[in-house]
Amino acid sequence: MGDNWCTIESDPGVFTELMTEGFGVPGVQMEELWSLDMAVEEKNAPMYGLIFLFKYTGEKDERPTEEAADLPDLFFANQVITNACATQAILAVLLNSPEVDLGGTLGEFKAFTREFPPDLKGLAISNSDSIRTAHNGFARQEPFISEEARTATKDDDVFHFIAYVPHGGRVYELDGLKKGPILVGECEEDWLSVARPAIQQRINQYASSEIQFNLMAIVKNRKEGYQAEMAVQEARKTVVDAKINGAEAMDVDGTDGFVVAADVPGAEAQRADVMAKIAELQVNIRTEEDKFAAWKQENMRRKHNYIPFVMALMKALAEKGKLAPMVDKANAKAAEAGAAAAKA
Repeated sequence: MGDNWCTIESDPGVFTELMTEGFGVPGVQMEELWSLDMAVEEKNAPMYGLIFLFKYTGEKDERPTEEAADLPDLFFANQVITNACATQAILAVLLNSPEVDLGGTLGEFKAFTREFPPDLKGLAISNSDSIRTAHNGFARQEPFISEEARTATKDDDVFHFIAYVPHGGRVYELDGLKKGPILVGECEEDWLSVARPAIQQRINQYASSEIQFNLMAIVKNRKEGYQAEMAVQEARKTVVDAKINGAEAMDVDGTDGFVVAADVPGAEAQRADVMAKIAELQVNIRTEEDKFAAWKQENMRRKHNYIPFVMALMKALAEKGKLAPMVDKANAKAAEAGAAAAKA
């Protein structure tokens, strides 16, 4: 069995860096979804898969599971290690997305484990140094290191991640704690129309009991998508400008089937529409750049070890005789708050 795996924060910035820098998968990002309506789906298209986080209660699930051996092209792994369900759900989406360039690490891992049963695939994940190292790159810095892994008790909040993916004209729920994949339903092109009711049912179930949950999607890198659309609009602007300026008809690659108007007024109207789209795309690209910059800064802070600074600060305060009074003041304030709470 592999070494300990840390608990990592459920955050789209964390998961995006885990996928792109940790696993080396280009052109993807994680987005948090606040709903599953058509507008949200359109904004995040294409979605490669959904990841649902919920508070695990251990309640019995009577739904039947599929035999993994009957689905040789569907990657499904049993979860055999603690604290890795987030990474395992991410892998379940990436390794079942033929449109995604897996890169060297995951591409080799998928090929190596292709013929493995689910339990051995789970063991392969636990024993993968590269996957574990990427996962543990988001470990919290602790002042004291314990070699023993603590087992969760009934008083602990335990959260679990599962994935929803399209595969072979069907939608599957992939939960590493289950024996095999769970068939959600048949689908044609719009797999989200099948996944949406199943996820909504889960959301309604947990919302009624105030259990915490979160829904995220692995999507194509938005900035790259906006840049590709920008190239199309720039090509269209070129042919429209040529028409307006009286130049001969131009054959420009990348216009995506665009047909310029036959007259100048029509071309001017087209140009106004193109310029509006270019301006919108520029805003969208800047928004993505700002978001990724914020994610990077937040992840640097997550990984930074502040403990030496805190210890040095406390030592300096103690040497100046200021630490003990601050501790006494904090204790007195805590005692007052406790007394006030007891009276309430």
